[in-house]
Amino acid sequence: MQITHKFRLYPSRKTEQKLLWTLEKCRLVYNDMLEALNNQNKPNRLELQAMLPKLKEQYPELKDVYSKILQYEPYRLFSNLRALAQLKKKGKKVGRLRFKGRAWFKTFTYNQSGFRIEITGKRCQTLCLSKIGDIPIRMHRSFRGLIKQITIKRYKSGKWYAMLSVEQKRVVKIHKIKRAVGIDLGLTNIVTDSDNRYTCSPQYLRKSLKKLRREQQRFSRTEKKSNNREKHRIRIARVYERITNQRDDFLHKLSCAYVRAYDFIAVEDLRISNMVRNHYLAQSIMDASWQKFIQFLSYKAGNAGKIVVKVKPRNTSQKCSQCGGIVRKSLAVRIHRCPYCKVVLGRDYNASLNILASGLENYRRDCGKSSLSEIEPIPRRQALVCDAGSPHPLGVG
Repeated sequence: MQITHKFRLYPSRKTEQKLLWTLEKCRLVYNDMLEALNNQNKPNRLELQAMLPKLKEQYPELKDVYSKILQYEPYRLFSNLRALAQLKKKGKKVGRLRFKGRAWFKTFTYNQSGFRIEITGKRCQTLCLSKIGDIPIRMHRSFRGLIKQITIKRYKSGKWYAMLSVEQKRVVKIHKIKRAVGIDLGLTNIVTDSDNRYTCSPQYLRKSLKKLRREQQRFSRTEKKSNNREKHRIRIARVYERITNQRDDFLHKLSCAYVRAYDFIAVEDLRISNMVRNHYLAQSIMDASWQKFIQFLSYKAGNAGKIVVKVKPRNTSQKCSQCGGIVRKSLAVRIHRCPYCKVVLGRDYNASLNILASGLENYRRDCGKSSLSEIEPIPRRQALVCDAGSPHPLGVG
């Protein structure tokens, strides 16, 4: 099992110049190999790898770059090529790989060797990179395992990070399913679960729009290719980075709370790309980051031995969770009133009960075993007071 840890780097000005120089030489190799790939009748990775000695003769400065970094570029190129092939299989319209401009090449990788971490016992440890030097690294968490590779990345805000891929030998024990929950995703309440708990959406982008607009306005008034324009570009990038960090922190805590509390989690398999075609809700949908929440939930549950099941979202809001009747209602109607069984529920709470029932049914059908016998049955409430439910114990509701 490989786990990636992300740590902040604090290079000096001299070291940062070396990092930028290395990044530029990797971009040079990538673009030259992409040109050779476009001239090949059939993609051949071995031929591209054999180009490296010739490139070093053509560009003698490449000899000052650690060899493993340059050897990783053909792998990066073919990895991008495979990603395009997968998108094409899914019916997406894709073109050719593009040449990387100066601002679009952000990472280089030390694979297997060329790096070392020295423990100083202080706030920052030391990351030693071959042919670059020593860089302070803020390792805010400890980990066990063998470091297989380190990827150095420069963000648009000018900050540097190191992604450490660590190989760990760990056996994941599958937990017995004792507690199950269904989760309905929304905009006002980002999460409403089948225990009638909700978590309000923090809407970090909406809260930062005023500041973002002000910075973009100042940026638009600067002169092109000036130092002042570059300063304002970095300011905008830092605003976006802060929004991303706030959102990721919130989603990590929320997904972790559900994985700790439940053994079985059912969520909707939403098609976000189709939903954002509604331009009135597109910004709010992207700000909610449902797909990232499901991604965090899935990998955390996999590492903890818990189960996440995705169900089709069709009619989860229209179907009555008590009698199964279809009650048509628009998105503006937030209360489910069933004319057949007379039950009154919150729309999202009703949907979460349907999602849980569908998830359990799919899991029983796929597994073909009665591993869900210890789960308490879903309560059949004949009449409920329709309220907002209770806030999630995480404290963000």
